[in-house]
Amino acid sequence: MQQIYMIPLEEEFKPSSHYRPYLAITTIISIVLVWAFSTGWMYFGNEDGSLPSVLPLFVSVLLVVVLAFSLLWVALYNESITYHLNKTEMTWKRGVWFRRTGIVPYNRITNVDIVQGPLMRLFHISNLKIQTAGASADGNPEISLVGIREPEPLRAVIMDFVRGHPSVAAATGAEYAGIPPNYTNQDLAALLKEVSAIRKILESKQ
Repeated sequence: MQQIYMIPLEEEFKPSSHYRPYLAITTIISIVLVWAFSTGWMYFGNEDGSLPSVLPLFVSVLLVVVLAFSLLWVALYNESITYHLNKTEMTWKRGVWFRRTGIVPYNRITNVDIVQGPLMRLFHISNLKIQTAGASADGNPEISLVGIREPEPLRAVIMDFVRGHPSVAAATGAEYAGIPPNYTNQDLAALLKEVSAIRKILESKQ
């Protein structure tokens, strides 16, 4: 059975679980490349052909320590990322050593772009880059929603709010249950309560 992607409103949500291994791999690759280019010469000997015995070992141990520390940072950073959507704005939080938070009202958003690199494609995740009126001049996004499993429904919900016509069905999954898309959460709660009452009446008559 195909899983329906649900976009929560008024609730915090996090990147896909696939984002953590993706972030770990990209971090490790970056560190190893920097290490190789900066210290690789140590493993090819000096001009006289001799190898310093202590320095390469120290650098290798340092690399292992840095990699272990980076993996710890990846876990903490991934856990720190949270997003929140409501009917007027979206908020985000992230950061390990320095916590950063931001609020982006929908009326400031001008465009939402989906970005997916080759490695992201392997992990089936994408980033959503939110452009705003204030940040469009320099081309930098106001915020990036990273590690999104299915970006299209999320972009559709955000753009519906931007246009001033929020799609409740797209945000709550109501359209998949055959419920009219103009129902609010309160309407759905009342409907469920009424159905429950009818069910109790029918059970009492049996």
